[in-house]
Amino acid sequence: MFDALRNLFGSKPKPASRLAAVPEGTRYYLIGDIHGRLDLYEAAIDGIEADIAAAPGLDHHIVLLGDLVDRGPDSAGVINRTRDWQTRRNVRVLAGNHEQMFLDSFENPDIMRHFFKHGGRETVLSYGLSTKQFTKMTLEELFEAIPEIVPRDHIEYIESFEDYIVAGDYMFVHAGIDPAHPIAEQDRKDLLWIRDRFLSHEGPLEKVVVHGHTIFDQVMDCGNRIGIDTGAFRSGVLTVLVLEGEQKRTIQAISQDGQIEIFHGERPL
Repeated sequence: MFDALRNLFGSKPKPASRLAAVPEGTRYYLIGDIHGRLDLYEAAIDGIEADIAAAPGLDHHIVLLGDLVDRGPDSAGVINRTRDWQTRRNVRVLAGNHEQMFLDSFENPDIMRHFFKHGGRETVLSYGLSTKQFTKMTLEELFEAIPEIVPRDHIEYIESFEDYIVAGDYMFVHAGIDPAHPIAEQDRKDLLWIRDRFLSHEGPLEKVVVHGHTIFDQVMDCGNRIGIDTGAFRSGVLTVLVLEGEQKRTIQAISQDGQIEIFHGERPL
């Protein structure tokens, strides 16, 4: 498995363009979809902190690409850990479609039912509701109870997540963008949900888009976009893309046989 993972970047033919770069003197750490995998997230944080310690003169930025919650076992823990990390580091968080489903579920029981079917059950359980309690409750009872179970400050915190970030020649976003429109005219729904129209676009974009949302077996560098969601909740691989100047490399937290290890990969441009 590890030999295969060392070949970190899949690729398609790249559109001709100059090399993309983040602003001089900065280093960006982009973290893919965590989906409640606090164990992998903790390991990735340790890997990032060690990487930062080795380059104290740089201006370090950390960006989570959304979908912190759902599917994995400890969404509440991921939220708490992120808030704690933000007290010491420049950590910004983007909204994902799963955060939006979570927020919308407080407004409508039918959306809550949809939320539960797509990993929301695990999120609710991470806030202290037992599996036995969850199973016994009707949808209507859950709809009434969950606003009391999930702390209000967590809801407000998730509501504060950003839609996208631009840094130099890059744009960071959860799902992608509509290639037919400039960044300033994007529909928020596309930023959180788009798939085919974005993934199939082979021409240049206004910025090189770093995104999550769509799972790949390895980092997918297509020149105009870089997909870094390696399916942490099911694969046991959480990927961090590191950008510095024109260089890009990865830090991956990989779980196998009950152990989590950190692997560093580099890919010259």
